[in-house]
Amino acid sequence: MLTTAEIIKKVRELEIKSKKLTRHLFTGEYHSAFKGRGMSFREVREYAAGDDIRFIDWNVSARFNHPFSKLFEEERELTVMLLVDVSASSLFGTVHARKKDIITEVCAVLAFSAINNNDKVGVILFSDRVEGYIPPKKGREHVLYIVRQLLSIEPRQKGTNLREAIRFLNRSARQKSIVFFLSDFIEESVREKTTAADPAIREERFEDALKVAGKKHDVIGIKVYDKMDMELPAIGLIEAEDAETGGRYWVDTDDYLVRTNYQQHFFNQTEQCKSFFQKAGCDLLHLRTDEDYVKILQRFFVGRNRPA
Repeated sequence: MLTTAEIIKKVRELEIKSKKLTRHLFTGEYHSAFKGRGMSFREVREYAAGDDIRFIDWNVSARFNHPFSKLFEEERELTVMLLVDVSASSLFGTVHARKKDIITEVCAVLAFSAINNNDKVGVILFSDRVEGYIPPKKGREHVLYIVRQLLSIEPRQKGTNLREAIRFLNRSARQKSIVFFLSDFIEESVREKTTAADPAIREERFEDALKVAGKKHDVIGIKVYDKMDMELPAIGLIEAEDAETGGRYWVDTDDYLVRTNYQQHFFNQTEQCKSFFQKAGCDLLHLRTDEDYVKILQRFFVGRNRPA
């Protein structure tokens, strides 16, 4: 657990880094990657050649005996929601940083990009329950508070329940939002309990809640994973512990079949997650802890700006 002084120092470091990235790398990309809520009326002016005749204001034109056109502007203010996994598996990391560290940095960059664009930012912190909710607001102080919470939170539970997190979002976010969903998307304990034999349980699975969210919000999943989530090194017999359930077991990493099955399980889980997001009409990014998240975010923002 970080001390108060360490938290303050880390917050300051993240603010400096995030502002630098926002100023030099994400200026323009973030702004144009997401559309506003619509068009709002700004003013009328005299009709000029090339103006759309559908926007002629006939009442004003009749009053002045001369055609006038309505001018509109995009409503740019957005609400950004950060849906953040703080379960025990986020504390895992073998290369460069833990998953939690990368998630916190990405959240800081996204939050500062949002307020730089005059958008609101809110946060939902979850494990196998909702651990905390910070309603959307604007401003630097609000973002610094969010970063402090991300750094200092001590979740009461260790597990992961993606469905409950999404359901809370669906209940609490009443207006359309940009939702960044950051997690390793590993929830073994929940998946084992959710059997296809029970229709009532099946209807409330993660993918169904995600479909509901995808219809209302612009959801972008960011799957953060460690190199060892994907492949085991051949280092002999090791005792492993499940961070979320506390279960301990021995693994023979020299066994080629064990390593192959481990990797295949990761690929199967990743493909399943990808399928859920595609069916819900949502985006999914993949970010390994030893990769440059700046390039991945920038590539995503730029890709959003390209015409289909």
